[in-house]
Amino acid sequence: MQHSFLAASGSVAKPLIIVTGANAELIKKELTNPEVILAENKEWKKGMASSIRCGLKALLQIAPSTDAVILMVCDQPYINSKLLNDLLATQVESGWPIVTSQYENTPGPPALFHKIIFPELLALKGEAGARKIVEKHAHEMATVSFQKGSVDIDTKEDYEALQQADFSE
Repeated sequence: MQHSFLAASGSVAKPLIIVTGANAELIKKELTNPEVILAENKEWKKGMASSIRCGLKALLQIAPSTDAVILMVCDQPYINSKLLNDLLATQVESGWPIVTSQYENTPGPPALFHKIIFPELLALKGEAGARKIVEKHAHEMATVSFQKGSVDIDTKEDYEALQQADFSE
């Protein structure tokens, strides 16, 4: 998670909101940077959609005139500030309301959503996150290449495998 925060804080995207869930107290202790706003998702058991709604509501309270939001996950070890800035630049250049990262010929996070998509994000339910919205708007979407975007760290074994891969490269 610290790596994702550093990538986000190095980008031009502001404000930074981190949605916490099951381990909210632990994360609060680790992230004491005044640049970050913590939004506690008390409904985290309901799935990813509840975290998206929680974060977007927090953003709209702090910055109601926000034009777009970038949704990230915290388990992509190759995320970087340049990718996040590229999402923003691509949205400005293309004018499309959605700009996703693309890896393994599939769109995925991190992804940028223009404010015209906010009502759909706020209506999300369940585990699926924003995938259905991305699929619905595939004809009005741009992508940015994220070569190692499919690498994520969900388990201790994933982390150990990543360390071995990084050392061998």
